[in-house]
Amino acid sequence: MSDLSGETKSAASPVEPAEIVREYGPYPGADRVNGVTYDGERIWFAAGDKLRALDPKTGAEVRAIDVVCEAGTAFDGAYFYQIAGGRIHRVDPVSGRVVSSFDAPGKTDAAGLTWAEGTLWVAQHRGRKIIQIDASNGAILRTLESDRFVTGVTFAEGELWHGTGDDGQPTELRQIDAETGRVRMRLAMPAGTAVSGVESNGAELLFCGGARSGRLRAVRRPK
Repeated sequence: MSDLSGETKSAASPVEPAEIVREYGPYPGADRVNGVTYDGERIWFAAGDKLRALDPKTGAEVRAIDVVCEAGTAFDGAYFYQIAGGRIHRVDPVSGRVVSSFDAPGKTDAAGLTWAEGTLWVAQHRGRKIIQIDASNGAILRTLESDRFVTGVTFAEGELWHGTGDDGQPTELRQIDAETGRVRMRLAMPAGTAVSGVESNGAELLFCGGARSGRLRAVRRPK
């Protein structure tokens, strides 16, 4: 296990306003967005008792899977990974069946989730950490420390991004060094805007869950 700390101080990191290019929702029966992922065609968001999919072009909801969705969600190209009850469940996208599960690091403090190059990355909310784990058994591979509460987490063209929030400070999207945790870029979200999940579309957009607003927002990622 690699435990890296002391590299996340952000006072010297400039803050730019986040450019929100589109909003989605809210959707009937989805009072909260708990996590976000993307399968290459559809945005999926965790909404309590269902994992829901929407068309990013039209904003229309196109599918739902019955599975408990209390926090972050991720997709590895074949299966969904969903945080619920302090565990990470591997979910068959066709049947919706949970095929395996293991404890999430931090148990109920686990918030965001993403998959990248064979591993999962877990945002530990009040623990202020991002933890890389083995996607097959949850073994911890690397720990990055943060100076803010951590919400969603994602990779975008090799860049590690995460959301902040719920700690009395303005909500931000941050791009950090995946090796050291050093903050490289900060995007300030509008006042009153929460970020409960973050996912890249593989190009210029970051899809962000809006927590209790029931909304999702597409934010342009600076190059």
